[in-house]
Amino acid sequence: MPVLEWIGKQAVVNHHNQVPYRVLRCDEQLSVGDPGSGNLLVEGDNLHALKALLPYYAGQVKCIYIDPPYNTGNEQWVYNDNVNAPEIRKWLHQTVGDEAEDLSRHDKWLCMMYPRLVLLREFLRQDGVIFVSIDDNELAHLRALLDEVFGPRNFIGTVVWQKRTSPDARLKLSAARCA
Repeated sequence: MPVLEWIGKQAVVNHHNQVPYRVLRCDEQLSVGDPGSGNLLVEGDNLHALKALLPYYAGQVKCIYIDPPYNTGNEQWVYNDNVNAPEIRKWLHQTVGDEAEDLSRHDKWLCMMYPRLVLLREFLRQDGVIFVSIDDNELAHLRALLDEVFGPRNFIGTVVWQKRTSPDARLKLSAARCA
């Protein structure tokens, strides 16, 4: 099986093991509803949140959907999509070291994604599935990364959504059928 290599990979392959478990604490002022309902809203870095949730949900999740940064380089969006936010830069420098200064945008994205995907795999049941939204900027890297983390035999398929950038062609077809 081909293996995806990138700058910083050796530093992040086992990083999920170094992330400490954290205790989830209920903030009564932000809480709503029945405390015993089992519903949670966890605020924080997703790597830390995943590690905090893992003892409760490991091997129990049937469906995971994630929408990671598409890594378009756009820093003017709702969130910094350039994997260049100060928090990520700080984390990369702490985790990867001086080598982080030489990382391309794609290397940074792969370093950020790998430990998170490894932790997400630990949440899934044997019959569980993960869905990931991504665009063309990282699609090839994501597929190779998912194959590495989940195994190529577990790949089911790709769903492509084509954004309509032109007038609705269905109206033209309908009109043509009626004529």
